[in-house]
Amino acid sequence: MNTSSPRNNAQFDSAHFRQALSQFATGVTVITTRLADGTFRGLTASSFNSVSLDPPLVLWSLRTAANSMPIFSGNSHYVINVLSADQAHMARLFSSRGTDPFTQVEFELSRTGQPVIKDCSAWFECHNRSRYPEGDHVIFVGEVEHCAFAPREPLVFHDGKLGGLHTPI
Repeated sequence: MNTSSPRNNAQFDSAHFRQALSQFATGVTVITTRLADGTFRGLTASSFNSVSLDPPLVLWSLRTAANSMPIFSGNSHYVINVLSADQAHMARLFSSRGTDPFTQVEFELSRTGQPVIKDCSAWFECHNRSRYPEGDHVIFVGEVEHCAFAPREPLVFHDGKLGGLHTPI
């Protein structure tokens, strides 16, 4: 076990930090939204967490330099789709460039017209309540206006690999 501390190092090793973070298993989400012109946009994110029950708040983060930053900063609503174990292909699809993932994914529209991916473990329709720049990311806090869930095995990301909670990664 490597226990080196950034305080003890003359220069912080970002690659080592990233590798250490990869040891924390997370769920996998696809954040979706609809632009004013009707175009759908989405991205894969594993930085999702609950914040508060009253009011109902959740958070996720996005790299400041991401091409989709203006889209998610400027829209009033988005949906956080928690992927199920059999949806690993969607995580890859929404993290790749060059194709429109919405042509390959079944979805419905939420109450505010946002895309909700079918067969997810859960989804949270959020009002884009606040944003906090921190380091090289922006933390988005969403106020949940509506949510739903289905008891499905979740998709998990650990050590750079996707898998199910009960299936080998």
